[in-house]
Amino acid sequence: MRFSIIIPAHNEEENIAKVIKALEENVFLGHEIVVVDDHSTDQTRDIVEGLTMQYKNKIRIVVNTKKPGFTNALMTGFAHAQTDYLLPVMADLCDDPDTINKMFEKIQEGYDIVCGSRYIKGGRKLGGPRLKSFFSRFAGVSLHSLIGIPTHDISNSFKMYKKEILDKIKICSQGFEISVEIPLKAYFLGYKITEIPTTWTDRKVGRSKFKVFRQGPLYGRLYLWALWKRIFLC
Repeated sequence: MRFSIIIPAHNEEENIAKVIKALEENVFLGHEIVVVDDHSTDQTRDIVEGLTMQYKNKIRIVVNTKKPGFTNALMTGFAHAQTDYLLPVMADLCDDPDTINKMFEKIQEGYDIVCGSRYIKGGRKLGGPRLKSFFSRFAGVSLHSLIGIPTHDISNSFKMYKKEILDKIKICSQGFEISVEIPLKAYFLGYKITEIPTTWTDRKVGRSKFKVFRQGPLYGRLYLWALWKRIFLC
């Protein structure tokens, strides 16, 4: 195994088998898949357990025993990963599995974080609420310009990490903003970050767990913290 794909899943019975199938058909490098059952009340767990013997790569399901939510589910997956490289993949088919091979190539070049970016040449964002898209693009492009972080898409959760980074960072997030917190804190600690283009596609079935007005203030605090940190360091 070369890296671990972590899939937080809450009530994704309509998507989870499709995500795993897409990963196994498009990711050519050795990997394991760790699905985190985040307090699902549907058949998500049963479906994954039924797939564990179907594919040559190791597929496991673990349970988030902490409070439900993206951060706790993701941290549960990280803790159970058996490799030194970690990649969150959403359970709703939004992330492009073909990007993953290229991400690991960049990691091998010496980078600590490789960000999938929708907002650079070759990247695309297909569908999704316009307000969410506006804030996502604004945050990514403006932070790249204002603090110099080498990604234009800070909010995208589709990032590959060296596991050692997590030992150096205190995670304070409560939800999806963990995908912003980790790279920002890693950047200010001097870790090497890069980005490659990827295509993001809005989910076709099921309901999104991301709530703009609930998550917005949490992202906003990290945005302001990063600006303050840049001013303080200068």
